[in-house]
Amino acid sequence: MRHRLLLAVTALYLLAVAWITLNPFPGDPKRNTLLEGLLAAFAATPLLAWIDYDVVEFTANILMFVPMGLLLALLFGPGRRWLAVSLGIAATLTIEFVQLFEPARVSDARDIVANSLGAIIGVAVVVVAGGRRSRLDATPSRSS
Repeated sequence: MRHRLLLAVTALYLLAVAWITLNPFPGDPKRNTLLEGLLAAFAATPLLAWIDYDVVEFTANILMFVPMGLLLALLFGPGRRWLAVSLGIAATLTIEFVQLFEPARVSDARDIVANSLGAIIGVAVVVVAGGRRSRLDATPSRSS
């Protein structure tokens, strides 16, 4: 049952990523007042002035692919986490290739780097969390 739920969540997540990245009518970031306000606030704060649209977009691309690495690593298990990383990278390469042929889309090598990094981070979270859990499970409990 747990595996089926994980599979369903992963499928929904992948559909959402496909819609966000391959939708032929992407949103216009210049018409996003929340984003404009956030960027203006960053620009007005000396310590945050370095955060511009490119930084926000790169970070968003990383964050969008963290769940992919995480979900796929959980789905495939410890012996095939390399497959989760490989599929994350293959997914971003596929997305960027398809975007080459979409007039309203822009294919960008930085997106490949950011998305791949996100998938790697997602897998790393599973590895670190799994290692912590193993250590906790191996720790003898004290009974009074």
